[in-house]
Amino acid sequence: MAIAADDILSQIKDLDLTSEEKDLISNAYVEIDTDHNGYIDEDEIGNLLASVNQITPAYKIRMLIEQADTDKDGKISPLEFVKMYQKLTADKLAKTFKKAVTAKAGIKGTGATSKASAEGTTHSYSEGEIGAFSNWIIKELKDDADCQHLIGGLKGEGLFQGMGDGIVLCKLINISVPDTIDERVINMGKNLSVFKVQENQNLALNSASSIGCNIVNIGAQDIVEGRQHLILGLLWQVIRIGLFAKISLERSPDLAALLDEDSDETLEDLMNLSPDELLLRWMNYHLSQSDKWKSLRGEGAVVKNFSGDIKDSIAYCCLLEQIQPVDEETEDYAIQPPINSSAATMNLSNEKRAAMMLDDAEKMNCREFVTPLDVAKGNQKLNLAFVANLFNTHPALKPRGEIEIIEETREVKTFRNWMNSLGVSPRVYKFSRDLQDGMVLFQLMKKLDENSVDQGKVNEPPYPKLSALMKKHENCSYCVDLAKDHFKFKLVGIGGADIYNGDEMATLALVWQLMRGYTLKVLSDLSDDGQVVKDAVILNWVNGKLAAAGKSTKISSFKDKSISTSHVVLDLIDSISQGVVNFDLVSAGETEEEKFANAKYALSVARKIGARIYAIPEDLVEVKQKMVLTVFACLMGTGLKNANNPTE
Repeated sequence: MAIAADDILSQIKDLDLTSEEKDLISNAYVEIDTDHNGYIDEDEIGNLLASVNQITPAYKIRMLIEQADTDKDGKISPLEFVKMYQKLTADKLAKTFKKAVTAKAGIKGTGATSKASAEGTTHSYSEGEIGAFSNWIIKELKDDADCQHLIGGLKGEGLFQGMGDGIVLCKLINISVPDTIDERVINMGKNLSVFKVQENQNLALNSASSIGCNIVNIGAQDIVEGRQHLILGLLWQVIRIGLFAKISLERSPDLAALLDEDSDETLEDLMNLSPDELLLRWMNYHLSQSDKWKSLRGEGAVVKNFSGDIKDSIAYCCLLEQIQPVDEETEDYAIQPPINSSAATMNLSNEKRAAMMLDDAEKMNCREFVTPLDVAKGNQKLNLAFVANLFNTHPALKPRGEIEIIEETREVKTFRNWMNSLGVSPRVYKFSRDLQDGMVLFQLMKKLDENSVDQGKVNEPPYPKLSALMKKHENCSYCVDLAKDHFKFKLVGIGGADIYNGDEMATLALVWQLMRGYTLKVLSDLSDDGQVVKDAVILNWVNGKLAAAGKSTKISSFKDKSISTSHVVLDLIDSISQGVVNFDLVSAGETEEEKFANAKYALSVARKIGARIYAIPEDLVEVKQKMVLTVFACLMGTGLKNANNPTE
């Protein structure tokens, strides 16, 4: 039985691999499995090596398989393939093997290195992604006056150089999450100085982090120097966040139409689905109403992934026919002649059928992210983006009536973004649900103290079916014990059962203290004596820095009402990096609108000078004590870093 890239990703999601490696391995595995039985055998490994002109003796291939074949069935499963990929690091055969795997995945190699690969590791990236992302960015920015001098150079490989001054990345972040960056703070124009470029890149990267992008091991210089694999990885994160923004019941209540009425599914169950899962549900909802799909695939047939199951484009052809726009006045199809799924029944190659399908998608203004080859090869990432764009443009769902949806709070959103920015795996989409097995919490605890978690006490996935609930419950209890005993967090009345049951208030209490602890650890690492930094130390540093710079502002605590105007924040920023604040843009802060504008400006300038801040303007305007503390702590960290590295 053929296996899809999505299925492989689900099997290897918890392994110690980068997202880049997971994509590469899953896509390559599908291509190497030429007989589509879900396993790789000796012949297929031999063919793989031969594809890069490496004729390997049969005994060496058998040795490779024997080393990786842990269950001794003579076949290589996805997990065993990962073992084979990781173990081969030294000899000539290993290099040939990895070269062949990369080629099968449709990946292009680059010798670029980064902070994460100072030893000279060769990285890789998909050529298909370059075209997809550059076309999307050009479309989104074509009418932006600030980007006209850059648009022409963003095509193809020019994308990497075009990201160099930070303007495009800042603009793209605001497209994905509007108002993240106050555009008055971006250094605009041609031929920016090295200093101005550095500021833009700081602003872009810290803002990307604030919306939940993982920028660990990505620095401003990596973007300036055009490191392809890092830039593509960051662009995908930003684009995905924008594409997924509306794929939730909070933003698109009509998704309630997808409730399975034949089961006991509740609205809460539906809300707990990830964007990927919701897109699959949406796609199958429309396919279930397609007579052509049912005649070709059978009653009840579903698409299970965005790779192998869509390679022949039959599902896409039927989907487009179902979701094509209808004129509200005439109740007839808006596109004439109407789109039909005739290509689904034609005797065509997968690539030719995909080309016909994309011609129909273009009529619906949805021909984005994929080429016919991307569809035919089952590129999971680009097909996911294609379907997300289809949903955002033509959801074609009928309102279900009044439904009660509990929206995500600002606090939850902030903490979720913070966790994702640290690179937790799997990514957190639903705050309480995705923390219910303790695995993400363990990762966060290791950020505070890498020796805090005893792995021998951790129940790691995949969990046995009969004891899964018990194993997750044990993890949560261990998390709470660590928080109380090792980290000395105050969690009065909170136990492991609260985390396991998804109690939002209890989970928030724990995550807040983890975030606070992480922020203070960063400060401690930067301080002269390395001692634990207390809230009072931050307060004294802030007032001392303001006084030394001759500023009249000061704060009595992190709930001082004067903070609502953001004047003290801007004065502190100016004290740390003189001249970066344009005080002509700062208002008196007498109205809520003025306070919001000041706060938005202050946070953007703070990120511009290097502060990795997760707060949002409302936190300053409303003087939310917890988040205000993190703002001043991050600014203190930036100030200490600048003092320790005056040339940066």
